[in-house]
Amino acid sequence: MNLFDVYPLYNVTPVQAKGIVVTDDKGQEYLDYYGGHAVISIGHSHPHYVKRLKEQLDKIGFYSNAVQNPLQVELATKLGQLSGCEDYNLFLCNSGAEANENALKLASFHTSKTRVIAFKNGFHGRTSAAVAATDNEKINAPLNKQQKVSILPLNDIDAFKQEITKGDICAVILEPIQGVGGLDEPTSAFFQEIAALAAENDVLLIADEVQSGFGRSGKFFGFQHHNIRPDIISIAKGMGNGFPVGGILIHEKIKASYGLLGTTFGGNHLACAATLAVLEVLEQDNLIENAAQLGVYFNEKTAEIPQVKRTKGRGLMLGLEFDFEVAELRKKLIFNQHLFTGGAKDKKVLRILPALNITKAHIDTFFNALKAELN
Repeated sequence: MNLFDVYPLYNVTPVQAKGIVVTDDKGQEYLDYYGGHAVISIGHSHPHYVKRLKEQLDKIGFYSNAVQNPLQVELATKLGQLSGCEDYNLFLCNSGAEANENALKLASFHTSKTRVIAFKNGFHGRTSAAVAATDNEKINAPLNKQQKVSILPLNDIDAFKQEITKGDICAVILEPIQGVGGLDEPTSAFFQEIAALAAENDVLLIADEVQSGFGRSGKFFGFQHHNIRPDIISIAKGMGNGFPVGGILIHEKIKASYGLLGTTFGGNHLACAATLAVLEVLEQDNLIENAAQLGVYFNEKTAEIPQVKRTKGRGLMLGLEFDFEVAELRKKLIFNQHLFTGGAKDKKVLRILPALNITKAHIDTFFNALKAELN
């Protein structure tokens, strides 16, 4: 049997990783400034994370949601405290796509309406409703296109008003910082106005924090830069530091009932242990503040690179925009400078998504490598 060939692969085979250092099968070390799509939030093989998972695996790795799991309660309590979202309830699942799928489904249940508003260059996952709300024709099959979704320009409040007042909208979904799309953001004024209009029109506001959550933006959640409170918050990627885990935070005004949502693997013992380890390291090592400070330092360093048109994003969810496509630059950074970066739907944006415990020295190393390839 062969693998289904859907990924274009770089000729690199990682076999070990520690911190932001990834080592391949030939012994070559690479610095990881991408974290596998913002997944590695506290560094590869963090000792506390490894210890937590090993200890949990010695006890019990999995059982279904038909029994008591105190780790889920511990996780919900810790997450509420650190995020400032104690007036939400937690539903755990396995991925960002599944989180957004459940968020959209719950909004439709709650409002008894069917249409969704999403935004251009947004990415919400590859499952049925999540991919329909994603602005990418290439990954939307005819089956997905049956969903009722209106994709609007980001920050166009007039277009938004025209749609939300038609009476059939169940949810508005947007990323506080677009990931795959290329680090564009809603303005605070736009975010606040759509939140108010959603409330007025019995529409749930979903903040897709799959990539921007868990401290990456310099606050626990990206929406917290804009002084709003979403009805549902979707989370994944950095919450498990590589262990597959996702979830939604659901405002307490939305009521649960048995069977409304469900999952086989979501919230299993190992997933809870992984997420608790991440939360503990974020708190103990003050990594959210570190992300905020290093985001400022990163912006200062870009002044040394005249080819950079602008820096996009916040904290350690960053993009460098050039006036050329960056695919070749990414290859040079991997094979000449031995460091990983990311691309975006906007092919002129280089994405930087490192672990939140990097240092100024790591940023200096990145910019020195970038200068070497651009000069």
